[in-house]
Amino acid sequence: MAFERGGMDATAFGPEYYTRYYREYARQNPPRKLRFYARMVERHAAAGAPRRLHDLGCGFGDFLATLDPSWEICGSDVSDYAIAQAAARHPRGVFKAASAADRGVFPGAFGVVTAFDVLEHVADLDAVAAAVNGQLAPGGAFLFVVPVYDGLSGPIIRALDRDPTHVHKWPRRLWLGWAATHFQVLEWLGAARYLFPLFGYLHLTTRLCRRHTPAILVACRKRA
Repeated sequence: MAFERGGMDATAFGPEYYTRYYREYARQNPPRKLRFYARMVERHAAAGAPRRLHDLGCGFGDFLATLDPSWEICGSDVSDYAIAQAAARHPRGVFKAASAADRGVFPGAFGVVTAFDVLEHVADLDAVAAAVNGQLAPGGAFLFVVPVYDGLSGPIIRALDRDPTHVHKWPRRLWLGWAATHFQVLEWLGAARYLFPLFGYLHLTTRLCRRHTPAILVACRKRA
C-alpha cells in the first residue's frame, strides 16, 4: 500500500530502492565529492546568517557529517529507511521523515538549505520553493544539484537513467528558469560524474563545459 508524504510515495524509497538503483551508494558519494559540497556551502553562506543547515533528501546523512562542528545539522528524507540509517550513522544530526515540499519540518530559520539529487524526484516544485523560502533566514542560501538531459551528454544520460522516480527529466534551462523565478541565482556549475567499476567515482565540476555536463549545481539566495 502506498503511503504519501508531500505528494510522494514514501514506500517507493525503502531498502529495495537503494539496493536496486544505488547499491554503490557509498562509492557514488566519496568524501571528496561531499567535501566539495561543503566548500560550496561555506562559499555561499551569508555573513551573519545562522549556521544551521537543512539537507533535503538527506539519504544516509553522509554529506551533513562533512560540515564542521560550528554547523547545526538537520536532515529530512521521504524514506523512513534512509532516516533510520542517517540517525544511526550520524548522531550529531537531527533527522525527520518528510518530503522536500513539506513546510515546518524543523522549527527556526536556516542559513542554508541544500538538495543534492533530490528535486528531480518531487512533482510539485513550486511547493518545494515555497517550503525552502519559508525556512531560510534573510539572505539565506539554497544549493541544489540535479541531473540534466540536454547538451552533448543528454542522450547518454537518458539511456543510463533507470530510476522510475525521476519525474523531472529537464534540460538545464528549465532548472535555471525555475531557480530564477523563486530565488536570486548566484552561480551555476556543470558536474561530470560517473562510477567506473575499476577506477572509482569521477566527479569534476566546470564552468567552461557546464552546458554539456550530465548534472548541474546551482547556488541561490533568498530574495530580500
